[in-house]
Amino acid sequence: MFLICSGYAQTTKKAITKPTTLARPKLVVGIVVDQMRYDYLYRYYDQYVEGGFKRMMNEGFNCRNNHYSYAITVTAAGHASVYTGSIPAINGIVGNEWHDKVADRGVYCVEDSTVATVGSNNKSVGKMSPRNLLVSTVTDQLRIATNFRNKTIGISIKDRGSILPAGHTANGAYWFDSKTGNWVSSTYYMNDLPQWAKDYNAKKMPSEYLKKGWQLLLPADQYIQSSPDDSPWEGKLPGAQKPVFPYELAGLAGDAFGVVTNTPWGNTITKEMAIEAVKGENLGKGKDTDFLAISFSTPDKIGHSVGPNSVEQQDDFLRLDREFADLFNFLDGWVGKGEYTVFLTADHGVVDVPGFAQEHKLPAGLIQRKLVTAAVKNSLTEAFGEGEYVIATDNNQLYFDHVLLRKKKITIADVASVLKQELIKVPGIADILDLTDMGKAPLNTYQLELFKNNIHAKRSGEIQIISQPGWFYGSTTGTSHGTPYNYDTQVPFVMFGWGINKGETLKRTSVSDIAPTIASLLHILPTSGNIGTPVQEALKK
Repeated sequence: MFLICSGYAQTTKKAITKPTTLARPKLVVGIVVDQMRYDYLYRYYDQYVEGGFKRMMNEGFNCRNNHYSYAITVTAAGHASVYTGSIPAINGIVGNEWHDKVADRGVYCVEDSTVATVGSNNKSVGKMSPRNLLVSTVTDQLRIATNFRNKTIGISIKDRGSILPAGHTANGAYWFDSKTGNWVSSTYYMNDLPQWAKDYNAKKMPSEYLKKGWQLLLPADQYIQSSPDDSPWEGKLPGAQKPVFPYELAGLAGDAFGVVTNTPWGNTITKEMAIEAVKGENLGKGKDTDFLAISFSTPDKIGHSVGPNSVEQQDDFLRLDREFADLFNFLDGWVGKGEYTVFLTADHGVVDVPGFAQEHKLPAGLIQRKLVTAAVKNSLTEAFGEGEYVIATDNNQLYFDHVLLRKKKITIADVASVLKQELIKVPGIADILDLTDMGKAPLNTYQLELFKNNIHAKRSGEIQIISQPGWFYGSTTGTSHGTPYNYDTQVPFVMFGWGINKGETLKRTSVSDIAPTIASLLHILPTSGNIGTPVQEALKK
């Protein structure tokens, strides 16, 4: 007998199956462009190709109001902040250099006398490691989460641009030795270069690119976003007679291949080394997510010499755009399109060359360091008597001889009061800040927070000299960075690929948000010094 239900037929619901493993990308690629101001994403947009910057912005998620949350915006601090989700006050990387109060000596951010060079006969170039970084990186946390089954590799012309992102637990970090033209590492990571790195070094690509010189990518009349070539405020690139195209490249005595890194060929060899690392280490092919941290240093080298409004920097970014397109095209084939995640940011921005700004009636100028030095020495001597009060200066901070101060019964507050009266008279100086007593600082709330986030008790000085917007210490050509002003703090933060939504936000985000966003994407613990918040709207559910 059959039972028939009137009006409808009964159907059996299919069981919903859930994945038994946690989905993750096969590879994460972190890209830091050294000295990439936020506006470069759009300044040259019409001349970018479809596969580089445009692909990132059009396929991914763009945080268009992304800033550093500390004041001294320099290379080492920037790379550390990106990958630790932290600030110098916590991660300890307060600058490229600082005076160590415990050891009473100057320190370079990634120096390490206990290790040796690997891959070159240049003994000094490899005495580097991440030991001065006081917290973990997102790359470390991924290594820990996979019980060290995955691989992490760092690549950059600059040692600090490779070492700090790769973290303490990296399988390898590689940087460029401009004396020999080799990519090198240190015994912190390995005792010998892997064969793939030796093979790339054997190709002698820096020598080949020296021969090619540097010509414009496009016809000269298409560089309408730049000032005329050979403007008076442009400095000369190493080995060049004039800052004008075309450039013939020749190595300098004692630094045979440094010239290459001051041209777009520096981006090329960085990309090539990164691709060789992916292939040689088989990144993205295992069961666990691998991490490739790349930093492109050349824009900083060019920018310091000729500034952000130069034909050279425009050509550099047009070529860098093509390098990115080439890299992504390779990764599409190697890992699989949509199977890897990329983020792009920068370690700091840059100010317009004062000569350029003044030419266009904008407020800017150069601080005369000799005037500052004389004002400090003379005012302290007049107020407190003879003595060598200042023992070091780094990051526009003054470090004092505390033994002498105690002997003379002088407080830092006394010193700050005297210096403020004199230094405020120097053109380009905006204010003097007592870093030992920030609670009483008569500074605007916004900047006060940025300087607080920069102070590390063992590594920061006692007095901060603050420059006016548009002013810095330097020469009449070229430019710099390292201030709390918008041109230095606002940098790109763009993500695309696996797990990333398409869209953008104008909500203010912080560079410290990058690492926790990646940690959330990967379902891993944030870094030990993390203060950032994941950009939730960027991540697919």
